[in-house]
Parts: sequence; C-alpha cells; structure tokens
Amino acid sequence: METGGCVGDSLEMARFGAEHEAGTLVVAGVRFMGESAKILCPEKTVLMPDLEAECSLDLGCPEEAFSAFCDQHPDRTVVVYANTSAAVKARADWVVTSSVALEIVSYLKSRGEKLIWGPDRHLGDYIRRETGADMLLWQGSCIVHNEFKGQELAALKAEHPDAVVLVHPESPQSVIELGDVVGSTSKLLKAAVSRPEKKFIVATDLGILHEMQKQAPDKEFIAAPTAGNGGSCKSCAFCPWMAMNSLGGIKYALTSGHNEILLDRKLGRSRQTAFATYARLRGRTEEKRCVQRHGPRLIFRPYCRFRRPLKQGQHHAKPIATY
Repeated sequence: METGGCVGDSLEMARFGAEHEAGTLVVAGVRFMGESAKILCPEKTVLMPDLEAECSLDLGCPEEAFSAFCDQHPDRTVVVYANTSAAVKARADWVVTSSVALEIVSYLKSRGEKLIWGPDRHLGDYIRRETGADMLLWQGSCIVHNEFKGQELAALKAEHPDAVVLVHPESPQSVIELGDVVGSTSKLLKAAVSRPEKKFIVATDLGILHEMQKQAPDKEFIAAPTAGNGGSCKSCAFCPWMAMNSLGGIKYALTSGHNEILLDRKLGRSRQTAFATYARLRGRTEEKRCVQRHGPRLIFRPYCRFRRPLKQGQHHAKPIATY
C-alpha cells in the first residue's frame, strides 16, 4: 500500500506522527500501534482503518492478568515489549522495542535486577539467552512468527546456500539459531538493503518483503517456510489483522472521522507510559551525543521511564516517567 507516509514499526510511525505537522494521523496497522501514536501525540486525532485489527501478543496479555502476575513477584522489574496495550505499558517499569531490548536488559542485569518480561516468550527467551539475565517470561507469542519451522528453514537454507537468513526474534529458538541476522523489522530491512549479498531468506511477516523489494529491486527475497511439504501453504507468514487495513478503510476513516483511538486520561495524561519520553527528543544524533556526555543510561531514555533514586528501604509504588 503506497500512501506517501511512513512505513515502519509502531515506534517509527509514532515518532513520524509526532514530528509531522498534520493534526490528524491515520495508522494503518493493529490497535496497539494506534495507541502508541496517541500516547506520543495526545493532542492529535489518531484514526485507524479498522479498530478490530488486533494483535495476538496484545490479546494474549490482558492487563488484569498481567498485573496479577507482576504482583506475585514484587521484587522483579517489569519490562514489556511495545506490542502491548497502553494499559499494560502503564503497568510496566520499562517499555522496549525489539531494536533496543537486548541493550536495556543487559543494562538492568548489570544493576543486579531480576526481571519479568512480557508478552512474547520467544523474544524473551532469546534475550535471556543472549544476556544471561534472570527473567520470568509471560507465555505469549505472535501467531505469525510462532509458525516458522526450524527444520523446514534448514532445508530451504540448504537449497540456497548463498542466501542470507534474516530472522525476527519473535520466532522460535530453532529458527533464530539459523539466522545470519537476527533483529527488529528495521534491522532486517536495513540488512537487506545494505548487505552486498543478492539473495535473502526472510523469516518475518510477508508484508515486509514488499518494502525490501522496493528498496533493493536488484535482490531476491524468499519467504521462510511455516509448514512442511505437505502443507497447503508453504509460507503463510501473514498477519490476518494487518490484512484488515485497506485503502477503503483509510478513506472511510478520513472522510467520516470514525475509528478514532481514544485513551483513558489516566493513561494519556499521567505520562506513565514510556513512549511519552520521545516527545522531548530531537533525533538520534543528539541522543548519541547525550550518551557520550552523560553515560550509557541515556541510551534508554527514549524507550523507557526512569526511576528516581531510592533511599534504603524505599520502594516505588508506581512507575515514574520523565517527560
């Protein structure tokens, strides 16, 4: 779908919307993406082509159940993935994207913190293996990435030994272990464009193949398998909720003003969600300079909230955000 806007993950779209002069944003994605844009742009109207476009990670991590799980382990720092509702984000101590999760968890581990991770168990397990952090995992999964098969990917890789394998870490361990590049959607797209190889096997949602082919028209992209030879669909890595977005839906939202994302004021105005910190940033260049001047902790500021220093015996009652 070509609209002249921004193609990216939830955080990239939210940042684009915050920096753009338009007062109305249309987020063609799933619901948590629209909520992320609204969190960062509370003064703007955020519309979606279809409010029924959900996410299995979001649906699989209801706020009440997740909060109860966290309450059972009060000694642990709560880290949640961006693919969650605004209510779950507000319950967390840190909110991360797949592009910075390893860095943040490594930092928390260096502080001796034990963690609760939610909602994706595969991404959480990958981070745990890479960092050695003490993590309790919420047992959610993405219905797309969970279907990739390590055995079938190995067979496809043998057929194309010259291909670079790109894997999103929401995939099972057997798939991740075969990846030449493992990372966020943005990282995989960057690798597809910048690497010199001409053939790539891609283990993530099929929707990204269009953008890869667009940015690297001289290269070949092969969808990773989600089933064996007997399967009716060899590679069905396609999110049914993302497929609910259409040009007709965009037109309807714009012309009618319907399908608006509205958040509880306690979530929207309390600034307890991590995405709110993006509003004060001027770009990654300035962010890197801040890191050089003030130390690594500022690396995490755009993605998470900070806790004020505690005296001995004190505990945080609620997450605290800088804004």
